[in-house]
Amino acid sequence: MKRQRDFIFKCTGCGHEEPKWLGRCPECGEWNTLIETPVSAGRSGSTGRSGGRNNPPPQSFPLSSVDPQEGTRISSGIGELDRVLGGGIMKRSAILVGGEPGIGKSTLLLQAAAAVETKGRILYVSGEESAGQVRMRADRLGLRCEGIEICCTGRLEEIETILEAVKPVIVMVDSAQTLHTDQAGLVPGTVNQMKYCSWELISWVKEHDAALFLTAHVTKEGVISGPKTLEHMVDTVLYFEGAVSAANDGDSRFLRAAKNRFGSVDEIGIFTMGERGLQAVADPSLLFLVQREGGLPPGTAIAAVLEGSRPLLVEIQALAVPAKGSMSRVFSDRIDSARVSRVAATLEKHLNLRLSDHDLYINVAGGIRIAEVGVELALAMAIYSARTGLTLPAFTAIAGELSLAGELRPIRRLASRIKAAGNLGFENFLSPAPANAGTEPETEMTGLRAVGDLKSAIKVLFS
Repeated sequence: MKRQRDFIFKCTGCGHEEPKWLGRCPECGEWNTLIETPVSAGRSGSTGRSGGRNNPPPQSFPLSSVDPQEGTRISSGIGELDRVLGGGIMKRSAILVGGEPGIGKSTLLLQAAAAVETKGRILYVSGEESAGQVRMRADRLGLRCEGIEICCTGRLEEIETILEAVKPVIVMVDSAQTLHTDQAGLVPGTVNQMKYCSWELISWVKEHDAALFLTAHVTKEGVISGPKTLEHMVDTVLYFEGAVSAANDGDSRFLRAAKNRFGSVDEIGIFTMGERGLQAVADPSLLFLVQREGGLPPGTAIAAVLEGSRPLLVEIQALAVPAKGSMSRVFSDRIDSARVSRVAATLEKHLNLRLSDHDLYINVAGGIRIAEVGVELALAMAIYSARTGLTLPAFTAIAGELSLAGELRPIRRLASRIKAAGNLGFENFLSPAPANAGTEPETEMTGLRAVGDLKSAIKVLFS
């Protein structure tokens, strides 16, 4: 009988295995990375955490017999985080938080660990900082540390041992790039290491009715560094972004969901970073409106937009200058440049406003990105004002979707936008007519105007 091999050759870069030595790894193409590695004792008798041969065969059961309490959520104690998650932390879920280095990912996790509303224990796994550094941050932020267990390691086997001993309700790992195990190769930080270690932790929390937070850095392109499959393995992907807000004399932070199996991806969490850490913004519109003593300068319009279920008032700024080359260009990173070009083409077609020989610069005060269609009418008014030099009336908010035919289409939740503008002291509001006739929103605002097309909007605002 042939004796089973006791050694294999594993690539230190990607973890690929071969029964014999090769000069070049056939998986990643690296040279001289295959090294002799002992075969794991449980390798031949198990197929992973949940795939062992001695485990009982899986069985199905009626969906009606499932206890609906299994889908309950845990409040993180941070209202803006709960909003983005869809109402709280879902049990047996994995949440990936991505952002640039220094944006506040570790601060967000530490504040959530101190504020989460649960009687269970929270395990904070730090692979980047020592326990003393984490405690210094907690003291600086004035956080309570009761109920928080900490371990400073990135080795998967050590983390799993602590998980079995502590049995936490919430597991927070900072960060996914520091996780490593010999089972996935000898070099930490590789694609294979991140996939293997993250999957093991995700499997543990799903088996033990817990929840997992993973932080990860982003690349220069703004996407999470590492394998794209990591985003498919988790239930929720959050992006933590930052922008300097001159109106608030501090740093603004925006938390968005790119993927959420248990809630909407349209919600946004808004914070400010200060000496006491991340603070939720009570009135987000104050971040995006510039306080002026006089009227609005040319090229400026106030838009009432929706971010998820929350109405916001933001300042749209436009600048039109003669093109420096033979072709005009659009510079806009807060509003999609394709939308800006489409609105500009509609203005040029229906108002005979020449824009094809001008460069357009578009900005949103406060640094927030706007993707909602209700910004299009305000964007059109800002571009028209910038091109003609005419100013818009003060204390006027605008909302509406603009079609290529120059018509204005109804928008959703018009009443909540009008109410938000009224609460901030705006006297006039310009929008399309409601979708259903006779359903005018109830408001005390006297300057409420409904228009049907682009020419009518120009006449109302600039006549």
